[in-house]
Amino acid sequence: MTEASVRIAAWNVNSLKVRLPQVLRWLQEQEKANKPIDALCLQELKLTDDKYPHQALEEAGYYSLAAGQKTYNGVAIILRKASLASMSSDLETAFLKPVRNIPGFSDEQQRILAATVCFKGMSPIRIISAYFPNGQSPDSDKFAYKLDWLEQLQSWLEAELITYPRLALLGDFNIAPTDADVHDPKAWEGQNLVSPQERAAFVGLTKLGLCDSFRLFDQPPKTYSWWDYRMMGFRRNAGMRIDHILLSDVLKDKCIQSTVDKEPRTWEQPSDHAPVIAQITA
Repeated sequence: MTEASVRIAAWNVNSLKVRLPQVLRWLQEQEKANKPIDALCLQELKLTDDKYPHQALEEAGYYSLAAGQKTYNGVAIILRKASLASMSSDLETAFLKPVRNIPGFSDEQQRILAATVCFKGMSPIRIISAYFPNGQSPDSDKFAYKLDWLEQLQSWLEAELITYPRLALLGDFNIAPTDADVHDPKAWEGQNLVSPQERAAFVGLTKLGLCDSFRLFDQPPKTYSWWDYRMMGFRRNAGMRIDHILLSDVLKDKCIQSTVDKEPRTWEQPSDHAPVIAQITA
């Protein structure tokens, strides 16, 4: 009997209203390739909860939980119905103990969505879809907000990991952890996404017991997840790896693959990000 496994993914879609056809296409193509995505965490929905396409996704075979806001931000968790344990056979029971935003941190920006999910043949997994602040520039108020947000996130995750040792943090982190994750480190020196403070915050997450799943495996050099729309960034592979799947120690030992799927970035009217995927066994 084949050991159960799940494929979890994160994708900053840069407007779900615009990118819903791509999301559905990608999910369907993964299904046809016999590599279904069991849980997909989206970032930058850029729409309010009442505009979220629950029906279209449900008709395609997926349940959704979303935390949206007008024009900016917004996160979601999408679950493949066929992958869920029988006890999670409807929307109400698919997402257990949901949390919206960082508890105790007053913030109108919708950046965190968490829920416990029961997949077939697997122990429950705590899944967190996260859209980290961009930070704009190290001398800006937005950067100060980012550092505060990162500190609040770390404090919350420390407690979450005690309660949920099987935890996955997925999303657009807006942090390139090392120079190997940047196409031109010299050109980016002194800017946000690569600053010492941001990279220290990323290391802080790993010290909690979260592991960068991508670096568990030998990877092709110059593998990125984001490319600027300007100056033919994707064509030149002038990108950065800022989308990540961090796994707790328990899940790290179960991870058998972690990749970036660049294919959707080649499609017409794409997001500037590509999906990142990790596969976890029971």
